[in-house]
Amino acid sequence: MEKILVVGATGTTGNNVINELYNHQNYEPVAMVRKPEQQTQFEQKGIKTVLADLSEEVTNTTEGVDKVIFAAGSKGKALDAVDRKGAMKMIDAAKRHKVKKFVMLSSIGAHNPQKATELREYLQAKRDADEYLGNSGLDFTIVRPGALSNDTPTGKIRISEYLDDRSGSIPRGDVAKVLVHSLDQDVANREVFEILNGERRIENVLQTEESI
Repeated sequence: MEKILVVGATGTTGNNVINELYNHQNYEPVAMVRKPEQQTQFEQKGIKTVLADLSEEVTNTTEGVDKVIFAAGSKGKALDAVDRKGAMKMIDAAKRHKVKKFVMLSSIGAHNPQKATELREYLQAKRDADEYLGNSGLDFTIVRPGALSNDTPTGKIRISEYLDDRSGSIPRGDVAKVLVHSLDQDVANREVFEILNGERRIENVLQTEESI
């Protein structure tokens, strides 16, 4: 089984990712957490943890893991330290330990932050991190969902490099499914795409032989 480090495991989306990996026959989740007291919720289920803070040293967090899902976010409280530089430090760590693939949770609109009327600084931080990953030499997939909801997952999405219609939202559980599907070496490798709730089944869209 491949060991998958989930950065931002205690967040709502990150926790959905952990659950997807926990129930997957090919993957073993490793939860990255900031505080010792956060380790218990995972270790009680037999899930390994790594203790690290994105605003500090993270070099050794990727040692012994096969792939990374970056699902962390500061909710606007530390855009530079977490969303931008934290992501970049994780990418550097992944390169150091020759991680096979890095799956990045980004945001719709990150391709052009200057057009945004809201969240411009957030989108710029995401764009900077995405570009750093794209230039890293790592295999990667960058997933850019629209507005996240806590609705029941449908298992169905709209997907494109750039969606024409960006109205609507997407359940966090569906975003987690897309992130986990994207771990496959042959799925959307070195590709960037946007997603929202839609009509196409995730497992059908993200086939190993199909590009976005």
